[in-house]
Order: sequence, then C-alpha cells, then structure tokens
Amino acid sequence: MTAPITICIVGLGLMGGSLALALRQASVTTAQQDAARITLHASRITGVSRRAETLAAALASGAVDAVTSDLAAGVADADVVVLATPGRTILRQLPQVGRHAKTGALILDLGSTKAEICAAMADLPAGLQPVGGHPMCGKEIAGFAAAEAGLFRDRPFVLCPLPRTAAAALEQARLLACAVGARPIVLDPATHDRAAAAISHLPYAVSVALVNAVAAADDPLAWSLAASGFRDTSRLAASDVEMMLDILLTNREAVLDWLDAFAGQLAALRAALSAHDEDALRSQLTAAQARRTGMKF
Repeated sequence: MTAPITICIVGLGLMGGSLALALRQASVTTAQQDAARITLHASRITGVSRRAETLAAALASGAVDAVTSDLAAGVADADVVVLATPGRTILRQLPQVGRHAKTGALILDLGSTKAEICAAMADLPAGLQPVGGHPMCGKEIAGFAAAEAGLFRDRPFVLCPLPRTAAAALEQARLLACAVGARPIVLDPATHDRAAAAISHLPYAVSVALVNAVAAADDPLAWSLAASGFRDTSRLAASDVEMMLDILLTNREAVLDWLDAFAGQLAALRAALSAHDEDALRSQLTAAQARRTGMKF
C-alpha cells in the first residue's frame, strides 16, 4: 500500500537538493502497527529558492516537479514542508510557513542546531505538526551542484519532536528519513545540540583556527609542504561561511563549552611537550590513538 504525499522543499542547496534527489529514488517500506506495509511515495515535489539559476537546475535535473521563488505559494498545498535553509533563515521563515501551510502539514527542518529552531516551532499554529530534524551528513561544498542522492545513506538523521507533535507526524518524519536511506534517531533539542557541538561544530572551529594559525605565520614554505595531514585536518575550514556562522551563533553556549574543553586538552598536550614529559605525552597520544582506531564511520 502506498501513501502518496506532496512535499515542498524550501532551499535547494546541498541538503535540500540532495533530499529531493534521494526522495526520487525512495523505495523503502516501513511496518505500521496494523502490520500493513506503507511505502513513502512523493507524488509531487516542489522546490523553493530565491535563485532563478538554482530553480532551473533543480527542475532540469528532475529532482523536483515544480519550482517557485514564492515561499507562501510553495508551501500552501504541501503535506510535508521541509525547511532546508540555514538556521537563522529557518527562524525567519517559520512565521510565514505558519501563515500559509495547510492544516495537518508536517513541518520538518534540516537545520544543524535544534534548540532555537524547536522553540520557534512551538509558536506555529496548532494545526501544524512540527518536528526538528538534522541529517548528520554534509560536505564542505555548498549549492545544488554539490547535491547527491546518496548523501543521507547510512547516516544518522536526528528527529526532535515537540511535546505537541502527534505520533503519526513523528512516524511520517521517521519514514521520510528511512526513505532516503538514513537512520532516524529521536533526541531532545538540547541533547542534540551538545552532541553536535562536539562532533561537528568544534571540528569546524578547530579547522578554522589551524588554517588561520598557519596563515598568520606568513611562511610560504609551510604552504608548499602541506600534504595529506594538513588537507584532512583543514578540510572543514572551506565550509560555507554563512552556514557556519548560523550554526555557531545558534549553538553558541554548547560550542563555547567544547572549545574550553578542547583548549584544556591542548594545554595539557603543550605542558607535557614543554616539560619533555615523555610518559605524559605518550599517555595522551596512546589514548587518542586507541579511541580513534576503534571508531567506525
């Protein structure tokens, strides 16, 4: 049995574009309580973007059935509205979505931070069903040209329901995550934000600091010798600046806490090296090696 739904994706960059492409390939089924098998089927996907060239590219690729630059018109008839814009843009868009989305629609976002967005979702009209979302995947390259259908495959897809969210709406969000190959995980917004700050936002900040530290030394030889180690540890610094500003500023407290924790670890490493304390240095290096070697991505 199929459950055809109409979907509006607001924002057709890396995340929104990839979601549209992935939904085109969706063939995942999920067992419901009545033992029926329901297949998520997007009967119509509408894409919303401010940029005419993005709309044209998305339409030409077949990722979407229709496009518009008018947010109100795009969301009006959708069963599911997905906000795939930067965090602070989502906060600005939610009131307009609330005015124009149809009663009963699932409102799902893909923002990288959840506490502020879920708090704003609580102000949506009672007839709408809000769920905060964050697919734990991405690239340092932005834009529709970087979108790919397999971006979400085997990656965690965090879902943050609100107290008012109906069970059926959360199940629909779960099904959408499964349909694009992701692994849905239900978390509260604060728990998500602290964890995301550790494994996503802190690495970006460290990458930025690394690049800026080497740049400040103004040593052309250092750049000419840079190879795989520097490439791998500095990759995130190439991420879209506006997107990362949104992330850092909407998760400021958690990021600051993890920056302090990182600074403590860096200070301990420096102290051991400064004191020529080989035992302490070895202990720190060995602990990190053992933890990293045991990790699976």
